[in-house]
Amino acid sequence: MPDVDALLRATGAVLNGHFQLASGRHSAVYVEKFRIMERPEATTALCGMIAERFRESGAAVVVGPAMGGVILAFEIARQMGLRSIFAEKDANGGLFFDRGFALREDEPVLVVDDVLTTGGSVRQVIALLEEAKARVVGISFLIDRTNGGVDFGPPLFACHRMDIESWPAADCPLCRQGLPLIET
Repeated sequence: MPDVDALLRATGAVLNGHFQLASGRHSAVYVEKFRIMERPEATTALCGMIAERFRESGAAVVVGPAMGGVILAFEIARQMGLRSIFAEKDANGGLFFDRGFALREDEPVLVVDDVLTTGGSVRQVIALLEEAKARVVGISFLIDRTNGGVDFGPPLFACHRMDIESWPAADCPLCRQGLPLIET
């Protein structure tokens, strides 16, 4: 099992500053998952942790939301010998399945994504899977910024849990300090 802390440091994935996250929340710490994913050995190692955790889950397909979830879904599916699909963003930021991707009724699905902050993207994927009448057997992330603070229902696994505080923009102490905001 890889030392995830060392891997995050070696790839330069953990950044400090004043960040606006994809969720709209602000944080003093940002995990740049693409510093991990630009290194195939790091991505393979973390995806291997997820594949091992869910190998006996009965999953038949691995699904990830665009963009970060695409690479992860592919690599985890490759390691598990499964099919991989992804949900794409529409013009309004919603997710949908395209490219002929289809799921069978009651098909067991593993949902994967890069970093958990609020769970918005994964909730959108779950809604798509419910609409398709597929069955979520597990949910996984590379990094859980909430340290277990979000419950989706199905079993959840994160390669690494961190307790990283974030705030609604209106309540951000970094904004009150006048620190420059970096959009992620």
